[in-house]
Amino acid sequence: MPAISVMTSAFIDAAELMARVQGVPEHPFTVIEHPIASADAAGLEARAETAVEEAVRVLVAH
Repeated sequence: MPAISVMTSAFIDAAELMARVQGVPEHPFTVIEHPIASADAAGLEARAETAVEEAVRVLVAH
């Protein structure tokens, strides 16, 4: 089943490492702006839109 993960920009290296460790080095993930904890509603909505657009692009391509 196709899947994609969402990471904030601060966790790109960790996401790539975990994908390799888990045996799926090409696992796709989309990157959103960090941090999310202090983002306001508009900032969260913008990040969500980015994640959804990228997820659709990646999943449709596979």
